[in-house]
Amino acid sequence: MKLINPIGSKFWFLFIAFVCSASVNAQCAMCRAALTSGDNTTQAAAVNDGIVYLMVIPYLLVAIIGYLIYKMKKNKAS
Repeated sequence: MKLINPIGSKFWFLFIAFVCSASVNAQCAMCRAALTSGDNTTQAAAVNDGIVYLMVIPYLLVAIIGYLIYKMKKNKAS
């Protein structure tokens, strides 16, 4: 079984993390503008839910990748 080149995988991980972080930074300005305009609490709640959604995705990805690495190392040790 051929393993992935660790240098290449680090490059792609950093590249994807950089591309995804650009869209997250853009969300901050939108959140601030939406929350400071008026008394629309429904819109503020929706923006807060969006922030939580954006926060959960990286944790899920890290958990899935960690599990796959654990599973791969466990199978290699057997």
